[in-house]
Amino acid sequence: MPLTCRGRVRGQEPSRGDVDDALGKFSLTLIDSLDTLVVLNKTKEFEDAVRKVLRDVNLDNDVVVSVFETNIRVLGGLLGGHSLAIMLKEKGEYMQWYNDELLQMAKQLGYKLLPAFNTTSGLPYPRINLKFGIRKPEARTGTETDTCTACAGTLILEFAALSRFTGATIFEEYARKALDFLWEKRQRSSNLVGVTINIHTGDWVRKDSGVGAGIDSYYEYLLKAYVLLGDDSFLERFNTHYDAIMRYISQPPLLLDVHIHKPMLNARTWMDALLAFFPGLQVLKGDIRPAIETHEMLYQVIKKHNFLPEAFTTDFRVHWAQHPLRPEFAESTYFLYKATGDPYYLEVGKTLIENLNKYARVPCGFAAMKDVRTGSHEDRMDSFFLAEMFKYLYLLFADKEDIIFDIEDYIFTTEAHLLPLWLSTTNQSMSKKNTTSEYTELDDSNFDWTCPNTQILFPNDPLYAQSIREPLKNVVDKSCPRGIIRVEESFRSGAKPPLRARDFMATNPEHLEILKKMGVSLIHLKDGRVQLVQHAIQAASSIDAEDGLRFMQEMIELSSQQQKEQQLPPRAVQIVSHPFFGRVVLTAGPAQFGLDLSKHKETRGFVASSKPYNGCSELTNPEAVMGKIALIQRGQCMFAEKARNIQNAGAIGGIVIDDNEGSSSDTAPLFQMAGDGKDTDDIKIPMLFLFSKEGSIILDAIREYEEVEVLLSDKAKDRDPEMENEEQPSSENDSQNQSAEQMTSISQEIDLIDQESLEETSLNSHPESLSPADTDNAASVSPSEQNSNPAENHETTSLDGECTDLDNQLQEQSETEEDSSPNVSWGKKVQPIDSILADWNEDIEAFEMMEKDEL
Repeated sequence: MPLTCRGRVRGQEPSRGDVDDALGKFSLTLIDSLDTLVVLNKTKEFEDAVRKVLRDVNLDNDVVVSVFETNIRVLGGLLGGHSLAIMLKEKGEYMQWYNDELLQMAKQLGYKLLPAFNTTSGLPYPRINLKFGIRKPEARTGTETDTCTACAGTLILEFAALSRFTGATIFEEYARKALDFLWEKRQRSSNLVGVTINIHTGDWVRKDSGVGAGIDSYYEYLLKAYVLLGDDSFLERFNTHYDAIMRYISQPPLLLDVHIHKPMLNARTWMDALLAFFPGLQVLKGDIRPAIETHEMLYQVIKKHNFLPEAFTTDFRVHWAQHPLRPEFAESTYFLYKATGDPYYLEVGKTLIENLNKYARVPCGFAAMKDVRTGSHEDRMDSFFLAEMFKYLYLLFADKEDIIFDIEDYIFTTEAHLLPLWLSTTNQSMSKKNTTSEYTELDDSNFDWTCPNTQILFPNDPLYAQSIREPLKNVVDKSCPRGIIRVEESFRSGAKPPLRARDFMATNPEHLEILKKMGVSLIHLKDGRVQLVQHAIQAASSIDAEDGLRFMQEMIELSSQQQKEQQLPPRAVQIVSHPFFGRVVLTAGPAQFGLDLSKHKETRGFVASSKPYNGCSELTNPEAVMGKIALIQRGQCMFAEKARNIQNAGAIGGIVIDDNEGSSSDTAPLFQMAGDGKDTDDIKIPMLFLFSKEGSIILDAIREYEEVEVLLSDKAKDRDPEMENEEQPSSENDSQNQSAEQMTSISQEIDLIDQESLEETSLNSHPESLSPADTDNAASVSPSEQNSNPAENHETTSLDGECTDLDNQLQEQSETEEDSSPNVSWGKKVQPIDSILADWNEDIEAFEMMEKDEL
């Protein structure tokens, strides 16, 4: 936890859900980074680290962990550490005392993972209890029915290496059986596999297919299993899948998910960051051209956002804004440089390092980006950052003499752990060869048994890679924002509707009475949001029920338009005074009034609490806030009233802190502050909103350091080098430990109505907020649900930010940075609402499953 300067221990920190399944109280980062120390020529530190592992690590913990994560990070880390320990021992200087202790720990862990394979299919359960296994009541696991393809198919390297190192064949046999089952369950006509599979029946649960999250390392391990083990069937399977990938999924430079049964039909309009590994795998395969194309596209996205967002759309806009310092792009950069020798890829690596140091480096490590658009941080540095990112970036720039062993004698696992290639001839007779049939007849060139070297790839043409990259140089910048296309709502002929959505005011008793007559009820949620629900059977008459449904449809359309018109991007609050120096960035909710930070220079100043703290009356301490940024508490009056009061006292800006104690961006969506229904042009200062947990970071800093200076801007700015030069490292770490107890950053960009502003604004929810009638004619407007088609008779919808070539394609996507939605084909019949809802439900499931699996 690089912001609070301590380790994350399972059970001692608030649960983050499935992402914590990688933690097993077994010193994850220490084990995962063992072989990195040797690559970086830190042999003394490696020896000390191995002693620490042997002395302190306990694998017999009552903790439920991910089989997949534990295999690639812990088992792989132990085996990688063992591989380099015996190498160093043979050299005769270090590790002379070593006697396979890491291997024995790996074997112990391997036996702890084996009960997960106790299924009829041979596919492992996704989770296991390190102490109690699967079936026992104390295990608290074993009820799952589904696992991801990568989770079941990314075991063969570590398990086979464990078998080859120890002579215990059971590990390799179990991993092979899982791979055999996945191969048999592939979709035979397309030769693709789905994302999620039932471990008992073998039925595909999620039938979309790609090369990103949920599938990625399955393909990687098929090819690498051939390299490490020499089993031809693994290469034949990989080539069969690869032919399908290039036929259906690859749309250079994009890699888009498709349906396994309808591979010509795209399953989504966005890509996730994990597919960045694929160009590196294509290099290992020897297919360089598409590797260069996809890598260049990804680099252009990185240059636009400094980091690769967790997901981005086909027009290269942010879909999910987080970036947990993933190493896959650095991995592909390293392999492309090895294949081409093109110094361009050194420049790419230099950009990665500069961005890491500039935007992610904090006193106690490197902090993940919670939002690449604002530069806000998350108190997280995953073990793969040291295991992979450090390793690949170092190897990218290292000369041969910088590495104390020959890296070509080893293969990288998916976690970049090093396994020696000589394992292919060790204990080989004990491993059963695969018997695979029914391979698709493919182009003979797809079955080359060796990867071509650079002289074959680039004969007398050092500019080959550049010639491929050049057409993609501006591929990301070709997208352009589009204006909103509006249509007037069309109503059936008849009497004027009793209430129009645009006229609705939540605090008007007459309006509420009309809603009641139409069967529409209004619910105030605890966090300030509002939910509208319509039940036709509660309406006064069938005509009133019809009016109610029309009102709900109009409200959905209005909310969608307001979202497009009024949606403001998140803003940044950056603490720039000692000892933070701009390292701590909090994402803040914007206001629909006051100074627009995206059009004007940022506001910088010291903070001061207003009195009264709620800012709802004339301030009694104007001298304290004069020329400063005032801190005020949410509640008891309108946001605009608070702004006017602090502005009259001479404040240069305002930060509203939520009065709901414990509220956090981790559990509540961010919202923008609305005006008071009057003319707010008199408000000239910037106003931003922070949840309680994030606001407490500033309040704690004031208590600790008294003078706290912040920067209010549309995006985090570079740190102040002059101030940072004055920094004392020791005091910096001390102060961080004390003041950053809750130093997490707000990331989501979601437009939300505050209950305080309901009097002045119509319902204005974020892109995922609206759902029309369900099967019993009930309609709801809820920020927790997926956005819906406003009405069947509305033949157009608001479009924002998509740009396509009208000469080639008259197709638009209704899209926001937080959500994707189906295509609207102009000139064609509007898609039925049931079909649209089905598509969107599939996207919701994809989102949930992707987070559950790997993101």
